Amino acid sequence: MESRKVKMRAENVSLSFGKVQALADVSFDVYEDEILALIGPNGAGKTSLLNCISGFYHPQLGSIFYEGQDISRLPPAKRARLGISRTFQNIELYTGLTALDNLMAARHIYLNYGPLSGGFFFGRARDEEIRNRYMVEQIIDLLEMEEIRYQIVQSLPYGLRKRVDLGRALALEPKLLLLDEPMAGMNVEEKEDMARFILDIQELKHIPIIIVEHDMDVVMDIAHRVVVLDFGRKLAEGPPSAVKHDEKVIKAYLGQQ
Repeated sequence: MESRKVKMRAENVSLSFGKVQALADVSFDVYEDEILALIGPNGAGKTSLLNCISGFYHPQLGSIFYEGQDISRLPPAKRARLGISRTFQNIELYTGLTALDNLMAARHIYLNYGPLSGGFFFGRARDEEIRNRYMVEQIIDLLEMEEIRYQIVQSLPYGLRKRVDLGRALALEPKLLLLDEPMAGMNVEEKEDMARFILDIQELKHIPIIIVEHDMDVVMDIAHRVVVLDFGRKLAEGPPSAVKHDEKVIKAYLGQQ
């Protein structure tokens, strides 16, 4: 694994909110074409770390490198244009729009036409709309969203809204995908579907995925490597099978098996 190309690197990342230390000297690499799981107790710093990668937070110390570029101070929009996309622990969708419109909204960075052609919908505006709609329809097929494409998101069950959230992240054509508890609140069948979609995305698109997840069965099944956080510090890193039997991890998070 270490001979593979590093896609993203966190170097000695530290983040605090007043006297609360959310992250302390956290370092790890993300390699091309892998699924990396971030696990740890509630409050361990997992979402804070994703926020540092996506640009919502800026670490006080340390750096985030993406494809060799220091992006630690770039705003979220510029990171999205570089290819970093994410889902959210608390779903952040346009609830008054359809599933299709939510996916199309994520294509805004690829739209390049003026208000005149857009208002009359001709020429470049029409061509780009067709091209972007084609990309969105591919995602709808991949995530099996055909039956809900025209449904208002607010009316959808929770598990399907999570699927729309994943689809919107894919609509940005990410080169690095961040998934913040994509299976939280789901039943067993919904978790199995989401795990299958994540594996399909990784297999078909060959992009690295960082997933925050509490379900250890899911982590063991889909992750290539695991980073364990505890009170903002990296406790362990390695293959799922090794991390599962690490005494420090068992004591801090997993408990006796």
